[in-house]
Amino acid sequence: MITALEHQQNGTVTLTITIPWASVVAARETVTAELVKNIELPGFRKGKVPRETAQKHLDSSKIYEEVIQKLLPQVYSDAVVEHKLHPVVLPKIEIVEAKEETDWVIRAHTAEKPVVTLGDYKKAIREAKATKRNTIWTPKDGIEPPKPEEEAKSKQMTLGELLEALFTVVTCQIPDILIENEVNRGLSDLIDQTKKLGLTVDQYLSSTGRTAESVKKEYSENSRRTLTLEFALETIADAESIFVSDDDIEKAIKAAKSEEERASLARERYYLATILRRQKTLDFLSTV
Repeated sequence: MITALEHQQNGTVTLTITIPWASVVAARETVTAELVKNIELPGFRKGKVPRETAQKHLDSSKIYEEVIQKLLPQVYSDAVVEHKLHPVVLPKIEIVEAKEETDWVIRAHTAEKPVVTLGDYKKAIREAKATKRNTIWTPKDGIEPPKPEEEAKSKQMTLGELLEALFTVVTCQIPDILIENEVNRGLSDLIDQTKKLGLTVDQYLSSTGRTAESVKKEYSENSRRTLTLEFALETIADAESIFVSDDDIEKAIKAAKSEEERASLARERYYLATILRRQKTLDFLSTV
């Protein structure tokens, strides 16, 4: 197997992988043997059809589809290890060449964690807090002055305001493939939501005065901001040595409302740890 690595300007990492024809043949033999076992023909028991006879009833396109699915995970994993990559997204696969008697060539597009440049985030948050604390209520017609406790609460920084202050001092190039994944996820959710409402996507967009292009642009901008903040919080957690212990995870699992939810959290310990660490980081930033 021959591999080549290329870092695109948009942050995407492209692996070009050449798979020797001999490896394709070996995978094809394995796949064919498995498919033959499931062939059922009149006069033969399942799995007892002679291979030569069974192969005539196999769809060649189905065989090669199975071959690709069998080869891809291993060759991609080997290429990632070879180039010491740490992907943060599943690869987007492109079949470049897949002909008989020749080596196959595929491209795998993925991305690593982008480099985050943090500005003086503590200063930015403190200044945002000070600005809000120093806001003076001004009389307005028909509006009663706030009660002391209401005024005090109104001067506390919200999560959205904290994140906005952080966002202003963070520089991070988000790879296009990550943005694309998030946009596609958002569009998929939109389709599901409109179906539940008994509408088509076009009907829904028309009712909200938007177009498919404007929604994609909106989702793209939101995804870029969200991902930038997520990577920024992770970088801050590293810089401030904020970690999640096994006790933190167990406590969160035990706090679940139902046995089903507890079982789900136990299965997703890594994801749960990520969420808890992010919350710890936000709690830390709220006190700077």
